Amino acid sequence: MTRHTHRLIALIAAIFMMMAMTARPALAQSILRDAETEALFRDISDPLVEAAGMRPGNVEFVLLSDQSINAFVAGGQRVYIHSGLIMEADHVGQLQAVIAHELGHVEGGHIIRLQDGFGQAGAITIASLILGGLAIAAGAGEAGLGAMALGQQVATSQFLAFSRTQETSADMAGARYLKEAGISGRGFIEFFQKLQNQEYRLNIRQDNGYARTHPMNRDRIASLSNQLMIDPAWNRPNDPELERRFQRVKAKLIGYINPARATRDYGAEDQSVPAITARAYAYHRGGYPDQALRETTKLVTMMPDDPYMLELHGQVLLESGFPMDALEPLRRAAEIAPDEPLIASTFGHALIATEDTSYYPEAKQILRAAVARDRTNAFAWYQLGVIYSYEGDEARAALASAERFHLTGQHQMARISARRAMAGIEAASPDHIRAQDILLVSEHELRKAGEDID
Repeated sequence: MTRHTHRLIALIAAIFMMMAMTARPALAQSILRDAETEALFRDISDPLVEAAGMRPGNVEFVLLSDQSINAFVAGGQRVYIHSGLIMEADHVGQLQAVIAHELGHVEGGHIIRLQDGFGQAGAITIASLILGGLAIAAGAGEAGLGAMALGQQVATSQFLAFSRTQETSADMAGARYLKEAGISGRGFIEFFQKLQNQEYRLNIRQDNGYARTHPMNRDRIASLSNQLMIDPAWNRPNDPELERRFQRVKAKLIGYINPARATRDYGAEDQSVPAITARAYAYHRGGYPDQALRETTKLVTMMPDDPYMLELHGQVLLESGFPMDALEPLRRAAEIAPDEPLIASTFGHALIATEDTSYYPEAKQILRAAVARDRTNAFAWYQLGVIYSYEGDEARAALASAERFHLTGQHQMARISARRAMAGIEAASPDHIRAQDILLVSEHELRKAGEDID
C-alpha cells in the first residue's frame, strides 16, 4: 500500500474510534447485588430523584464490580455506579454528589443528545472524507489527505465540546438537586478534588481542556464553589444514620473485592462494625471460614436484630458448608426484612442446600415471593427451577430457566427454554403468556445479532 493509503486507513480508523466513544460497556462488567447496598442507594437518592422531578421508584441504581472511580448513565432512568467509587469515597455526601450529577444526565436526556452530537460530528467527518477522496482521485493526494485530517480534527473537537457542555449541564443540575434536597454540596467539591489529585498522580496534563470529554476539574471546582458555598446547607453535616450505613457498605465492598486491602485498612485492633464487616468478607473470600465465622458471630451478637448482619452470618455458614446452621439466622433475617427479595432468595437457597426435601415446600413459597418482588434475580429463578424440577413440573422448570437465561443475555437458551415451557403450560395462562413474551424477545435479540432462527 502507498503512504497515502496508510494515512487514509488511519483516518478512517480514528473515525470509528470516535464512534466507539459513545458506547458504555456496562454489560461487560459484572453486576453486584446486595440487599443492604441497594437499600442504601434508594434512601440516599430518593430526595435527589424527587428534586430532579422524577419518581424515586422509577430510577434504578446498578452496582458494577469495577475498581475505577466512576459512574455513568447509559439510557433510560438507570444509573451505573462503580464499586471503586464507593470504596474511595470518604463519606456518603460524596456519593450523593455523584448521584446528583448522574441524575442531571438522566433529566437532561443526555444520552440521546450525545448521539445527536455525534451525528453532527460524523456528518463533518463524512463530508471531509468525500471531498478528500475526490481530491485524491483528481491527483491532489496531499491536499485530499489534508482535507480529511482537518475534517476529522474539526469533528473530534466539536464532539468533545458537545460532551463538555453536557457535563457542565449535569454539574449545574446536580448542584441544584443538592440544594433543593437540603444536602451539603461539600461532597461535590471534594469529589472533584479527589479526581484532580488522581490526575496529578497519573501525570495527566492539566493545560489542554479542549482535548477532553469532561471540563477541567479545577474549572468545575471553581464553578460549583461559587454556587454551593453560599447555600445554607453548605456546613450541614451528613445524616448520621446514612453515614453509618454508608461506612458499612464501603467496608463490605472493600472486604469482598479487595481482601488484602481490608485486612490492611481494618486491622484486628479495630472492633468497629465496619471493620469487623470488612474482615468477615475478607476472610470468607480468602478461604478462612473459621476466622470469617468468628467475625460474623461478633456482628450478630452486637446487632441481633439487624437483618443484614444476620444475612451475612447465614451466608458465611451456608457457603462454608453448613446449610442447616445457616437456616436460623437467614430465617430471622427474612422475618425482620420481609420486603428484601435478595435475603429471601439466600434463605431459599439454604433450604434447598440442606438436601432435606421436607424444606422444599417452604423454599418454593419463599422463592416465588422473591421473584414476584424482583423478577431480575437470576439466582432466585435458578433455585426455583430446582424446586419445580424436583416436583416433576418440567414445564415451569423450563420457564424458570427461560427467565434466568433471559436475564443473563443467553438468548438462544432462553428461546429454547421458553418453547419447552409453552409446550407444557396451559395456553393463555399467565405463565404461558410470560413464556411467549420471553420467546419473542429472545428471537428479536437473535435476529438483531444476525443469528439464524429455525
